Amino acid sequence: MKFRHELTYDASPAEVFAMLADPAFREAGCAEGEAISAEVTVEKKGKGFSLTIDRVQKTDGLPAFARTFAGDTTRAIQREEWADATRGTLDIEAPGKPSEVRGTITLEPDGDATREIIELELKIKVPLIGGKLEKLLAEQVTAGIEAEQRAGVAYLEGTR
Repeated sequence: MKFRHELTYDASPAEVFAMLADPAFREAGCAEGEAISAEVTVEKKGKGFSLTIDRVQKTDGLPAFARTFAGDTTRAIQREEWADATRGTLDIEAPGKPSEVRGTITLEPDGDATREIIELELKIKVPLIGGKLEKLLAEQVTAGIEAEQRAGVAYLEGTR
């Protein structure tokens, strides 16, 4: 399933990139998304960075059929690789689950603001209900992105 989500930040692309590379921002995003636990690692690499977020989330809001596959909590390992301030790759692994999330994140100037474009391919390899589970996964990814954006807005307001 193809997935695309756009966010806008009232900041320059350089400011948004610096925010994305800050572990404190990523931890705030996990807290805003109500993660039970989250371990954030950022390693600077030339003009870019590598990010790993290993988080555990509750699955309370999922329908019963989906919780059969997910369990009471689910673990997600998010990896991002940024070579520079314009584009990064994103991979989300759910250990022990038949899912695959891969794609890109692009930062583009939008007047005095920045547009963050997230494009992903979501796959859940479960016969018969995989498509239904992919739609639920897309909803969960959207909720996580929007939680991170709320944390980002607060972060950027606090750094100016």
